[in-house]
Amino acid sequence: MKIKFKIFFLYIFFLITSGIAHATDDKEISEYDYLKFLGESIEKIKTDYVEHVDNKKIVESAINGILSSLDPHSSFLNAKSLNDMKIQTKGEFGGLGIEVTMENGFVKVISPIDNTPAYKAGVKAGDYITHLDKKSVVGLTLDEAVGKMRGPVGSKLEVTIGRTNQEPFDVTIKRDIIKITSVRSRLEKDVGYLRITSFSEQTNKSTREAIKKLKKTKNLKGFILDLRNNPGGLLEQAVSVSDLFLEKGEIVSTRGRDSENSETYKAKPGDVINGLPLVVLINGGSASASEIVAGSLQDHKRAIILGTQSFGKGSVQTIIPVNPFGALRMTTARYFTPSGRSIQKKGISPDIIVEEAKVEKINKRNGSRESDLKGALDNPNQESNKKKDKENSKKEDAVNDFQLSRALDLVRGISLYKNKLAIN
Repeated sequence: MKIKFKIFFLYIFFLITSGIAHATDDKEISEYDYLKFLGESIEKIKTDYVEHVDNKKIVESAINGILSSLDPHSSFLNAKSLNDMKIQTKGEFGGLGIEVTMENGFVKVISPIDNTPAYKAGVKAGDYITHLDKKSVVGLTLDEAVGKMRGPVGSKLEVTIGRTNQEPFDVTIKRDIIKITSVRSRLEKDVGYLRITSFSEQTNKSTREAIKKLKKTKNLKGFILDLRNNPGGLLEQAVSVSDLFLEKGEIVSTRGRDSENSETYKAKPGDVINGLPLVVLINGGSASASEIVAGSLQDHKRAIILGTQSFGKGSVQTIIPVNPFGALRMTTARYFTPSGRSIQKKGISPDIIVEEAKVEKINKRNGSRESDLKGALDNPNQESNKKKDKENSKKEDAVNDFQLSRALDLVRGISLYKNKLAIN
């Protein structure tokens, strides 16, 4: 059994570290020397460590240590973690509702997922999670930290948040089943609004169906695609969504270490919104797949990108099964926008920078109104006025979103300009 274990471990390690001797400054150390050193170290751990450590833990920890030391997005997925990831891409899983990465030993929030416990508790993109139930996350792997954030539905977790220009503070969040409706849509008077929260298996289909419904509106001025706080997801879904608005050309290319591993994704003919103005909203929580969409539409000049700088995750992870133990989640390529830009550690720069802000009305009313006078007659249309008030309150939700408000103005302005050109 011990011999089989050693052979398996050395084989896996050899696959991962193939070529390591060529990268070292000490050319006299061979691959065999490194593997021998690894084997001897494992034997020392097994015989001399203060407590017994089983083979499974040694192997998983060693492989995870190798991968996580390469970049924040590579890791080992055991059978349970692999199953959890499959559930998440299908759009339903348990937890707090945040997309995270590791940075400087802490868990960094890429973005909260809309209408989840973390979102409602006020967790923001860019926050650092330093403690979970008063215990530091330093020393944990990303998967270990995520595992601690998951738990029975209804159970509570105290999360310590570090936020720029603020003292660390604690937030208690109740875990829930996270059901992701990746696409939501509504009509903003004469503009179609599409909100994509993540790129899961049904995103392209749901986006197409939402556009079809919105297009039934008469005198539609254009569309807004809201990718704010969208942490990404499936690459093929990002490509499909981009393709909805493009007639031709490259959408994105991925380039691995070998030029032979490069792949280019191209658009098929057919713009589903027939050339109507399109504005894409992004912010610091827009990452990965959402940056692919924003970058491709920006490079093709098909959309105006509005908001703030995106997250800057320009790498591609591949899930490589190692049955029956789990899988390697390994960064295998970088992706590039049609113009050849790498987004890695840079992100997408908006065409129009609009910071997040709150819009408040200024009350200019002086003195009293008719309704304030004693004995004033009632309005016979009072019931219909109440309905209008409800409609107006819904509209105020959009007005209070400063970035969305500016995007609506932009879509209507472009539409007006195009119509004037057509008339002339």
